[in-house]
Amino acid sequence: MFPGIRQLPLALLAVLSVPAISLADEAAELCAEAEERYVDIVGQPSSQAEGVTVVTMYKYRFCPEQLTVPVGTTVRWVNVDKRTSHSVHLKEAGEPESDRLFPEEAFEFTFLSAGSQQYLCGPHWETQEMIGMVTVTD
Repeated sequence: MFPGIRQLPLALLAVLSVPAISLADEAAELCAEAEERYVDIVGQPSSQAEGVTVVTMYKYRFCPEQLTVPVGTTVRWVNVDKRTSHSVHLKEAGEPESDRLFPEEAFEFTFLSAGSQQYLCGPHWETQEMIGMVTVTD
């Protein structure tokens, strides 16, 4: 076609022309799947859970990974995976790690003081970077 310029194979051109999916898009898609699993398990959206803020655990991620809640809020972590167990460890708060949460099991913690606290899944924080953050406001 043009002298001295190599043509790229059509398959490579097709791959190069596909827009890249951002990490935020991947996280949003994964969390949408987690919410669908939650509704299948509980029968209602997580936003309708009374007296708690729900964080789902799905495919080695917390959904949402970051949240902001007022002092006195109880957060409920729910494992919506089909086969994997997870835990919740509020290490910086000096709290012991929860028991392993098998599919459809939950753990709750009430945040009584303001500040930011990282939490992690004991078995998956290093290998899968399963880490979340809660910011507690006055």
